[in-house]
Formats: sequence, C-alpha cells, structure tokens
Amino acid sequence: MNDTDKNRIIELIKAGEKLPKEYIYKLFADEEDVFLFWNGRKEDVTNVALPFHSIEHIDEPRKETSQTLELFDTRGRQLKGWTNKLIWGDNKLILSSLANGPIRDEIEKEGGLKLIYIDPPFAVGADFGFTIEINGETAEKKQSIIEEIAYRDTWGKGISSYLSMMYERLKLMHNLLADDGSMFLHCDWRISSYLRIILDDIFGSKNFRNEIIWIYTGPSAPNQRQFSRKHDNILWYTKSDMWIFNVDDVRIPYDETTAGKFESEGTGFGGKPADLSKGKIPEDWWYLPVVSRIRPEILGYPTQKPEKLLERIIKASSNEGDLIADFFCGSGTTAAVAEKLGRKWIAADLGRFAIHTTRKRLIGVQRELQAAGKNFRAFEILNLGKYERQFFMDDLSNGQRKAKEELYVELILEAYKAKRISGHSMLHGQKAGRFVHVGPLDVPVTQSRLVDIFEECRKNLYTQVDVLGFEFEMGLTPQFIQELKEKGVSITLKYIPKDVFDKRAVEKGQVKFFDVAYLNTKEKINGKSITIELTDFVTHYTQDDIEELQQSMRAGSKVVIEDGQIIKVEKDKNGIITKTILTKDWHDWIDYWAIDFNYEDKKEIIKIKNESGEIEEHWTGNYLFENEWQSFRTKKNPTLEFTSIAYEYKKAGKYKVMVKVVDILGIDTSKIIEVHIK
Repeated sequence: MNDTDKNRIIELIKAGEKLPKEYIYKLFADEEDVFLFWNGRKEDVTNVALPFHSIEHIDEPRKETSQTLELFDTRGRQLKGWTNKLIWGDNKLILSSLANGPIRDEIEKEGGLKLIYIDPPFAVGADFGFTIEINGETAEKKQSIIEEIAYRDTWGKGISSYLSMMYERLKLMHNLLADDGSMFLHCDWRISSYLRIILDDIFGSKNFRNEIIWIYTGPSAPNQRQFSRKHDNILWYTKSDMWIFNVDDVRIPYDETTAGKFESEGTGFGGKPADLSKGKIPEDWWYLPVVSRIRPEILGYPTQKPEKLLERIIKASSNEGDLIADFFCGSGTTAAVAEKLGRKWIAADLGRFAIHTTRKRLIGVQRELQAAGKNFRAFEILNLGKYERQFFMDDLSNGQRKAKEELYVELILEAYKAKRISGHSMLHGQKAGRFVHVGPLDVPVTQSRLVDIFEECRKNLYTQVDVLGFEFEMGLTPQFIQELKEKGVSITLKYIPKDVFDKRAVEKGQVKFFDVAYLNTKEKINGKSITIELTDFVTHYTQDDIEELQQSMRAGSKVVIEDGQIIKVEKDKNGIITKTILTKDWHDWIDYWAIDFNYEDKKEIIKIKNESGEIEEHWTGNYLFENEWQSFRTKKNPTLEFTSIAYEYKKAGKYKVMVKVVDILGIDTSKIIEVHIK
C-alpha cells in the first residue's frame, strides 16, 4: 500500500465515511493470499455458558399392552452413563454453553464429538412453519415471531447476514469437535459455494475431504427454462489429518456389468484377483430416494432427510458408542439413526415443533429397540429457560439490576400494548379497562402471587386483571381461577412469548400473548394401583384474525386458528361467507400426552461453573418430569388412548402425579394431581 492510499484511508476515517472495498482488501493484503470478507463479519464468537434446564427425561418406553410398569422387559434400559440430549433453543447460545459450560466435561469424557452433521436452513422462505391435518383439512401453523426473527436475522441482509450467522456457529462447532472428528454440512445450489469458502477458512482447505452429491429424482416444474435441479451438496471436512473412515461399513455392491467383467476375466483393478464379496467404496455421488418416496419414514416435516443418507454418513465417520451431534435437527433423522446404530447423540433446534416431532420419533425408536431386545439409551429434553431470558435482559440493560427490572416491566407492557401505571404494589399497567400484572422473569407465577393480586384488586374495587407470565405454577387450576371470579375479580392468565426480547417485533406490534390452556383428568385408585384418564383440554390459542381475513380474502377457502378453534372459512363468488369449525371435540387438539406417576421423586439439579472454574450443583426448586407412560399420534397410527395403564406404587403414601399434554401445535400444558395411596 503506497502513501497516497494510507493518507486517503486516514482522511476517510476522520470524516466518518465508509472505506471503499478496494482499500479494505489492501489493508489485509499482507496477511493472506485470499482474504475472506463480507459486510458484518466478526472474528469473536459468543462465549457465554448458560445452565441447561432438564424439562423431561425419557428413560423407558411403555409397552403397547396393558400391564403394570414393573412387568416391563428392562433389557437394554440405561441405568448410568451418558444421557442423550434433545435441546430446544437458539443454537448459538446452546453451542456456546456446551463449549464453555459443565457439559463440555461430559462430552470430553465420551471422547469428544466425533461427528457433526447439520442441514441448516436454505433461503427458501419460512423455515419454521408447518401444516397440521384436522378432520380432512389442512391448517398452517405459522412460525412464531421468535422463529420469524431468526429467519430475518439469517436472510435479512441477504447473503452477508446468512454468512455471519453460519460463521459464528461453525466456529463453535469446530471448537467442540474431537481431534479425529468430522463435519458434514448439507446444503444446496443456493449457498454451497459460499459455505465451502467459509469452511475452508475455519477448518483449513487441507482438511476438506469430499463434496458429496446426493442425487434424486422427482417431477419438474412446467415451462422451466433450465435443467431440473435434482441434487444436494454435502461438504465433508475433518478437524485434523486424523479422522475416522470405516470403509468396510459403507461398501456397496459392484454393478452387474463391472462384476461380470471381473468374473469373466478373473482379475480386478491392476491385474490382481478381484474379491467382489466386499463390494466397492462408494463414489462421491450418492443416488438415494427422497423421503416422499419412502412411505414408512414420512413425518410431514418439509426438510426431512432419508435415514439411508444419515446411515451412510454415521457408519463411515463414527463408531459404536461415539457421540455425534446435529444442531439443526429438524425432524430428528440424525438422532433416530444414531440411536439405531448404537451411537450417543446431541440434537438441537429452535423450532418447538421440531423438538416435539423428534421427541415422538425417538420414543418410537426406543419402543422398536426394546421390542427387539436391543439396547437403548435414555434421552432428556433440555432448554436454557430462565437463563436465556436473563441473558436477553442483561444484554438490554447492560447488566444493571435496577435498570433491568424496570426495563423488563416496560418491555412486557409495551409488547402487550398496555399503559404503565404507578401507585400499586401488584399491578403494573392497564389495557382497555383491564389491569395488568407482569409476572417475574425467572420464577413461575404462583398461587400465592395470584392471591396478593386478588387482594389488591378487591381493595381498590377492580374487577378484571390480566396476569402475564413466562411460566405458571402447576397447581393453578380452572377451579381456583373460578373461585376468585366468584369472589369478584376475573383473572386471566396469559403466556409471555419469547418474542418480546426482539425490539423490532415489539415496535411493530407483532407479539401475541395467548391464554394459558387447561387440562382435566380423572383418577381411579384401586389399592396401590392408579389409572389416569384425560377428560378435557381447553385452549384459547390464536394466530389469525377472522374478521380481517373475511374482508381481504377472495373467493375460495382458508383455514384459520382463532380463540382455541380451527375454522374453515369459505367465500363464494357472491361474497357469501360460511364458517365450519374443524375442531369438533377437545380430543382433536391432543397430539401427545405423558405421565410421571411420582413427580417429586427426582429433583432437577443444574450444574454451574463458578468463577474459579469449579462445577457446582444447585437444586432449581423444581423436579424432573420422568416420562413413564405416553400415548401420541403418528402418521401410521393417528389414534390416541385417553386412559393410562394401571401403575402400581410399591408403598402407601401421598404422591404427586404430573400429566403433560402437547397439543397439535406443539405447545405444552401440564397439571399436577395429588393422590393418597393407602
């Protein structure tokens, strides 16, 4: 760089103007032959270590026949060691917490991550929405605002924002990989060239092994003006020049022409005798059908990949007992195949529906393995819970406690479109004649808190209040809320969505709060035996506005979700509108339900690294939900059982039973039942 260039750069910086790209390249010309630069590139990565909440533990799948749990064949049931992990949340925070937190030690004890396969989102639209079938019609579950924001942050500024998103996450994954580990990144023609350059930058071009082309067939678009795009790209990189490649586990048969030639000539390559029994090493192009052509695998997940594809990758680049991971897990194909092949796994996704789909799929795999007398491992569902919320608030308030508390209340009220009020101890705002209480950031709204709100409302002759919370105590029942209403104060409980932490969503008024759902059960006790019947489920979930839709829609039909109903709206050519409620019964809302017959049997313990680097264990005050019985819908079997098997307690006493319901939108609702066994 000459003196003229240097002086010009100084002038531009002093004037606060942007540097032309040619100057940016010249500044780094001496560092590398090729400098990888895009708008927004940052070298540093997130290094926060947030504790993980364990929200569900699934150790032993139920039998299909009705019998007590004590009669289960426990062969293969895991009693100690690594527990597989299904994690819901932002994978940047998940990766950072795995890399820097206590679970890193667990990962290293397992030999480190030997294989990471990821299939990150392509630039193809809303990646987190999904469709549900309800009484012969299809409804769309739109992506939540937090998912929409993730998509916007990924593609908002075009390719540069996507590269920034991927660069940080790939650096964290590289950090987690074992020295002999492999990374397989699945992509397509839109982004493969960009990702190849980024992977060269992080892993080093010398550690590039293959670009695998997965080819498949399918219908072509009418009137297209290019050849049909019928392949994906899988980029394989290794951490170092040591890597696992189990060539004999992935050999494929020679084709008939080659085999016939070898047999007739009696020789193989190089004139040596041919051993055709082993098969050959596959080429770097793989012809495998897409999931839509494999009926037993279809889950209705738009980006689902075939198990044969993951089977080849996992067999080639890991061994039995190795730990592998997928941080964009989608429908859970990587985890399902890993379980079947005797590997340990970590799977993560931002989408609630992805986590729920994977949970059902893995329970199904556990059942299959147990029925076949094969080993299976437990898995737990984790999230960052209140620690993720605290992280967001610390970021917004620069860590100042008083500022954080005030900012938090103002943030929630703004998102709820409520006006701030003062002079009250339990009431924070007012909206359309109703008072508003903002529940705490890091603990559930309790029954005692509701009593305090009720007393303040009754003292001031207020009759209506909305209570907003991230979590609510399990014991809050419709009966308790009804009792408060009969005493003069109507209280409505509403969930605060994670979307409130995005300022853009709040400013645009996109954040939607929805009423807490309720479930009812009936318990039947016979001696020391108990059965639980699910008797009712009430939700007020809303994602659409029927009135707005009716004014804007043209002739045709649309399925909407409003106030706990899924409704088909039809408009004929004369503008006549008819509505048909598709959710005819509460049963239609249930996709999955599960029971922990002794909920307070196991405390939820989180591990935190202190300032000196030592790991401390803390009880959260909550208990671990151990999934002891479950019934759920699948494509093959859409029917549900609404009465559990008989569970036998070993001794008399008082117990708490927890029932968890996941509705067809993937949203959890729980209830605790107190039972007395004599």
